[in-house]
Amino acid sequence: MSAATTRSRTPDRLCAEAIDLARTAAEEAAAPGVVGEHAGLTTEGDRVVTHFFECKELGYRGWRWAVTVARASRAKVVTLDEVVLLPGPDALLAPEWVPWSERLRPGDMGPGDLLPTDAEDLRLEPGYSGEDEPVPSSPVSEEMAELVEAEDAEVTGGTPAHLPAVPSRGSIAAVAEELGMRRARVLSRYGLHVAADRWEEAHGAKTPMAQAAPASCVSCGFLAPIGGSLGQAFGVCANEFSPADGRVVSLTYGCGGHSEAAVMPKPPRPAPPVIDETRVDPFPLRPAADSGSVPVVSDEDAAELGHS
Repeated sequence: MSAATTRSRTPDRLCAEAIDLARTAAEEAAAPGVVGEHAGLTTEGDRVVTHFFECKELGYRGWRWAVTVARASRAKVVTLDEVVLLPGPDALLAPEWVPWSERLRPGDMGPGDLLPTDAEDLRLEPGYSGEDEPVPSSPVSEEMAELVEAEDAEVTGGTPAHLPAVPSRGSIAAVAEELGMRRARVLSRYGLHVAADRWEEAHGAKTPMAQAAPASCVSCGFLAPIGGSLGQAFGVCANEFSPADGRVVSLTYGCGGHSEAAVMPKPPRPAPPVIDETRVDPFPLRPAADSGSVPVVSDEDAAELGHS
């Protein structure tokens, strides 16, 4: 250990004894009665010492007033450097700030709350584009669609060895397979009605969330449609921040997480300047000869009339 390091860790005697100077400086910076007892000192360097005083301010539990004093080389007068309020080892600190986009958790949104969605949200994509090509989320890519059309083939979900046996196309069994009627029993009209009433009561238009929503689910990009007759009135919510995420919701239901309710716009571009300061506009010092009502008079005639 060098001698310089030893001197820096040893408190200067005059600076360590300047407790009254440090207390006076702390009381001037703080409110009356806020500075408490002396809580120790620490060495910042050669002839530089920081004194700590307890803080009695409400809401600042564990904080300390730190007053740094110093002394010049070969000087006997201690001077004041700075006074700050610093947290101690057991100080009550505010939690680390987290952006709202990372702080929000599923279930935090209540009635009347709006959840802005980015204009380029990765969870959303354009709807009908007017072009006869698969959307980006289609299981069939553009290249595969061209190959299928060229070969007049059918796209399957895997190799034939791993596909279940399906009825031949055009048969009654194939139509029943498409309509979902190859099961032993299906929902009756009563079963459909009671399910619709149950879903409507849980996530329908009369719920407080839907009453305070800016728009309904029928126009939301997070709505996943369902098949069958119930698909005409219900869908599945796919917004993880919505209180109805993963649940069957009525098309008349709504919440603040609507995809188009509060779209965050892109940063606006500055408007063009009203005054173009880069161009010089000439202004004549004298009006044109034919711009006024006074007739043009020569200098000789003006001199006779007494004009200078």
